Amino acid sequence: MNPNYEKLQRCLKTVRERTDFVPEIALVLGSGLGDYARNMEVEYELPYREIPGFPVSTAPGHDGRFIFGRVGGRKVVCMKGRVHFYEGYEISDVILPIRLMYLLGAKILFLTNAAGGIGDGFQPGDFMMITDHISSFAVNPLIGPNIDELGERFPDMSNAYDPGLQETIRSAAKELGIVLREGVYVQATGPSYESPAEIRMFKLLGADAVGMSTVPEVIAANHCGFRVCAISCISNLAAGIAKHKLTMEEVFEAGRKAAPLFEKLVTKVIEDF
Repeated sequence: MNPNYEKLQRCLKTVRERTDFVPEIALVLGSGLGDYARNMEVEYELPYREIPGFPVSTAPGHDGRFIFGRVGGRKVVCMKGRVHFYEGYEISDVILPIRLMYLLGAKILFLTNAAGGIGDGFQPGDFMMITDHISSFAVNPLIGPNIDELGERFPDMSNAYDPGLQETIRSAAKELGIVLREGVYVQATGPSYESPAEIRMFKLLGADAVGMSTVPEVIAANHCGFRVCAISCISNLAAGIAKHKLTMEEVFEAGRKAAPLFEKLVTKVIEDF
C-alpha cells in the first residue's frame, strides 16, 4: 500500500475513534479568518496535535484544530487553521487534511484564504471568488506514485472550481448586497512575500490575486472527487502595487475588518449549497 495512503488511513482511524460525525461540507479557514468557527453549532473539536502523525499548524493565526458541527442545519467539518508548504512539511502532509475530510464523508470543499491583490481596482477587504488558478509556482501534490484508491493518475483540471458552486456564491453575495469580485489565483511557495518583478510577471500571466496556499489543496481535492469552491479575502495590495512594506499584521487587520461580512457570506453560501 502507498505509505501516504497508509498514513491517511491511520489518521482516519484516530478521528473515527473520537467521533462518528459524518460531514456534508468541508470548510478551510484562511489567515485572519479563523473566528468564523464561533458561528457553528459545535458538536466536537479535535486539535491536530492529538492525531498521531498529523501535520500541526505553525503559521501565526492558525489555531490548528478540526471543528465538527452545524451551520444552518448543514453538517460541516471546519479546519480552523491550515498547513502550508512553507512551514517545512512535505506536500503530501499539506494536502493530507483535505483527503481526510473527504474520507470522513464530505463531498463539497469550501476553501478560504488571505491573498494579495493584483487585479486592477482591487482593495484590501475585497472578496474574490476564485474561478481558476495558476499552479506552475506551487508543488503539485500528485507527484509520485498515484493513490488509486483516491483518484486517477491524470485528473482533468478544466472545472476544478465547480461552476454550480460558483453560481451559488454569486447568488448569495447578490442577495446579501456584498460586492464579489472574481478572478484567477496564483500560489507562490512563501514564506517571503513576492518581489515587485514577480508580481508584474503574475499580472502578465493573468493572475488577479496571489497567496501561499490553496492550489495544492484544490488539486488534491479535484483528484479525489470533491466539488470545490474558494474565496480569497484581499488582505493587502501585492508588492510593487502597495506603496508600503508588507506585513503579517496588515493581513490580520484586513481579515478582522472583513470578518463580519465574510461570516455572513460563508453562512449564506453553506445554507444554500
